[in-house]
Amino acid sequence: MRYSPIMRIYKKVKRELIGNERWAREQGVSVGSGCRILSNIVTSEPWLVSVGHRTTISTGVLLITHDGAGWLYRDERGRRHYVNRISIGSEVFIGAQSVILPGVRIGDRVVVGAGSVVTRSVPEGHVVAGNPARVIMSYDDLMTKIASWPADAERQGASRREQIDSLLQGDFRPEI
Repeated sequence: MRYSPIMRIYKKVKRELIGNERWAREQGVSVGSGCRILSNIVTSEPWLVSVGHRTTISTGVLLITHDGAGWLYRDERGRRHYVNRISIGSEVFIGAQSVILPGVRIGDRVVVGAGSVVTRSVPEGHVVAGNPARVIMSYDDLMTKIASWPADAERQGASRREQIDSLLQGDFRPEI
């Protein structure tokens, strides 16, 4: 369905005003409680997407519920279609610019690294990254590592910049 330029502007303004979580729900996405959706979930079949509780979908994440390549195939029966659901569990973090393909189920307590392309379902309790995404460690191992990072209580300073600067980890990472 094509929208007029005025309708596209209206929808964009409305999404900004009500927030991405509420916008996703209004479009038909099933969204649990306590979620942070920092992306504009754009899919032509939003009712095929479900998101659990306390899940973060970072900026620029694409949730793709269909494969358009089937339109290239034509015979007397017409074009072909591959359409499937996407299910994202609870306590999940999906990093910036990741792509989740149709038919993927992401279990509970999963982290998807930034820029990953998730082509297969991810069982609960794992950290995945890459293109295609592969298991790189367990969720529990990542939580053990994160436990040593500075906490909110350690922020110092009046401005946000001072507070963030007080949390800096030091030098750059080693060279490859």
